[in-house]
Amino acid sequence: MANIKNRKFIALDISGKNYLSWVLDVKLHLSAKKLRHTIDEDNTASNKERATALIFLSHHIDDGMKYEYLTVENPFELWQNLNDRFEHLKAVVLPKSLNDWHSYDFRILK
Repeated sequence: MANIKNRKFIALDISGKNYLSWVLDVKLHLSAKKLRHTIDEDNTASNKERATALIFLSHHIDDGMKYEYLTVENPFELWQNLNDRFEHLKAVVLPKSLNDWHSYDFRILK
């Protein structure tokens, strides 16, 4: 966390508790940098684009995970590894959010 002031958004926590918001932030920032395609399967990104995206991704993950994925040299592979690791959180977090939404009292808005 030494370079926190250089980060564009909060790094992915090793527990994955901010995974869903992190995914959105990464996709938006990579799109803005015209590097979104580097995390797609069967992409035709140049080596420079892949390196830039990999640096960006590793800069925005917890330091403990950086060491764990140190040998990964392809941003798509890192993206897929992180997805495999934290994808189950979608099933846990989203249904709870939907239940919260359905129980919301819209009369408050009037």
